[in-house]
Amino acid sequence: MRVRFDECVDQRLRLVFPSHECQTARFARLAGLKNGRLLEAAEEGGFDVLITVDQNIPDQQNLSGRKIALVTLCAPANRLRDLALLVPAAASAMASIRPGDVVRIR
Repeated sequence: MRVRFDECVDQRLRLVFPSHECQTARFARLAGLKNGRLLEAAEEGGFDVLITVDQNIPDQQNLSGRKIALVTLCAPANRLRDLALLVPAAASAMASIRPGDVVRIR
């Protein structure tokens, strides 16, 4: 599975998804793109999932009909140690996620 990480996610988090092809928005030179354009760029790049901590994306963007799914990590803070606690649940959700799905991991 190809996974794009939003720039607001600690880039080191990609290292805890070893069975997936992971890339950060910053590495792809997509930093600064707003939500809709970031989703489009991830789709154009052939990514299956966008992982973010931005809990507003599902309210601002309609994901139905999209080729990409969204996983939102809802941690107390954006620190790596807080986000890493959500990785097992995120990996489990990604095993059955489909394009257009929105999953919030708490």
